[in-house]
This record gives sequence, structure tokens and C-alpha cells, in this order.
Amino acid sequence: MNPRIKKSFTLIELLVVIAIIGSLSGLLVSNYMAARERARDAQRKNDLRQIQKALEMYRQDQNPPAYPTALPAVGNQWKNASGSVVYMNNFPGDPNRTPANYYYEWNNNNLTYTLCACLENKADPDATGTGDCSPSYSCGSDSQRKYYQVIQP
Repeated sequence: MNPRIKKSFTLIELLVVIAIIGSLSGLLVSNYMAARERARDAQRKNDLRQIQKALEMYRQDQNPPAYPTALPAVGNQWKNASGSVVYMNNFPGDPNRTPANYYYEWNNNNLTYTLCACLENKADPDATGTGDCSPSYSCGSDSQRKYYQVIQP
């Protein structure tokens, strides 16, 4: 055996390994991004359900029953005027939106409200509509965009 011959990989072998690693990492990254979208959508839906419960507690404390004209700022504590009842300790906001507020519309004449959030996952089975929640709350430019809506129970 010739002592000057070194054992090493050929260029073809290195390129094949790099191609395999690249394709596997491409698959993993796309799966990871989709999982993050689904997690943010789950957070949005949970936030709206929590806000819905807080709105109902607020309405029960009012005489006559009414809903607030506006929701608290994101991150603030929501409590009644005297400060004795806390409806939410940390008011949630949309994790991927600036400003982070969710859409809220109320009608105290018939005691109804609508809460809405834009979803990232277009295949979400809980989506209640396509397009925008309202002209003032756009879900983006994609014609297939979805939103999740909660109305007064």
C-alpha cells in the first residue's frame, strides 16, 4: 500500500450527503413553521374565549346590563370602576399583529358583541369565515385568509 495515498471522501460523495441533509432540513423547517402557525391560532382562539368569559362577567356586574364600549389595552389589567373586581389580570393580544388588539364590536341595544381574530392556518377547521372581520380589521391581502369569530353566547 502506498503511504502517500490518503483516505478521504470524493466530491460526489460530499455533494450527495449535502443534498440529503438539505432536503431533510427543508422538510423539517416547513413542518416547524406550520406547527408554529397552528400554535398561534390556538392561542388566538383561546384568547377570544377568555375575553368572552370576561365580557359576560362584566355584563352581569352592570345595572342595567351592558357591554363595555372598548376593551382594555393589551397587557393591562381589566377591572371594574371601583377596582374591586378583576375580570382579567393581563389582557391578551394577537401574537402576530401590530397593534395587537383583537376586533371588538358591541351593540348594547340588543346586548350583543362580536370578537374576531385573523387565523394564519388556512385549513383551520374552526375558522368561521373568509376575508376580513370588518373593513377596519383586515386579515391581509390573500383571498383565502380565514378568521375566527366569537359572538355573544
